[in-house]
Amino acid sequence: MDINDLRGISTLFLMITFIGMCFWAYNRKRKTAFDEAANLPFADEELNQATMQEEVKNG
Repeated sequence: MDINDLRGISTLFLMITFIGMCFWAYNRKRKTAFDEAANLPFADEELNQATMQEEVKNG
């Protein structure tokens, strides 16, 4: 076994890992979890608006 065999094995391992991650990311079972995670930055906006409205009312 020389360095070229090691390079080939590592390339194959990384390719299989990448394909596995793609299948994991685009799996239909994960869609709801990813949609919820995508909307997390907007969840704070409603809280901030409510807080700002209370501050305006209180002076």
